[in-house]
Amino acid sequence: MAGERSGEVGSEIWTIPNILSMLRLALVPVFLIFIVRGDYMVSLVVLVVASLSDLLDGYLARRLGQVTRLGQLLDPAADRLYIFAALVGLAAQGLVPWFIVVVIVARDVFLLALGVVLANHGFGPLPVHQLGKVATFALFFGLPVIMLGLAFPAVAAISQPIGWAITLWGAFLYWWAGIIYAIETARVIRIPRVADEPRSDTLEQGGQCGG
Repeated sequence: MAGERSGEVGSEIWTIPNILSMLRLALVPVFLIFIVRGDYMVSLVVLVVASLSDLLDGYLARRLGQVTRLGQLLDPAADRLYIFAALVGLAAQGLVPWFIVVVIVARDVFLLALGVVLANHGFGPLPVHQLGKVATFALFFGLPVIMLGLAFPAVAAISQPIGWAITLWGAFLYWWAGIIYAIETARVIRIPRVADEPRSDTLEQGGQCGG
């Protein structure tokens, strides 16, 4: 058993937290279908269930000492997929301009390119930056607030401006974090390395560049 109790990250696959993460991922297409159909109330319920499972699997991973590499990959992947699903679904309904979708997707493609550059220089992914976490949280919170106004028109006058403000701020922070990753990548690849030196004493332990 790996995780916080042993101070290590395990390689197990079929742990309770990982199964919850897999179920959360399986709900992504369900979430998208309901958004595209314009059934915002049900899509919000699916999102709430997914969010609660996210909190639960994080708690169980720490409580049971089941922090795994797979779990560290699944969690940010699920967050991104729900953000993309919400963006694409709302854009398909004409409720969100497509340029917002392009801005968000382009930033993750940019980070993927940075990851390739790092790998080509023998480094693992950069540690997650706190600003990236804040940006992801803002998007993950702002889009459902927009959807709240669609599901309940009575609160739209309040939820729509708030949701859009948080979402646009999140998109700005998303790219700001991306620029920070680019600057850090440029710094790292200039570090002189010895041929038999370990690939990274910090980068490989930092997790995915997921912010």
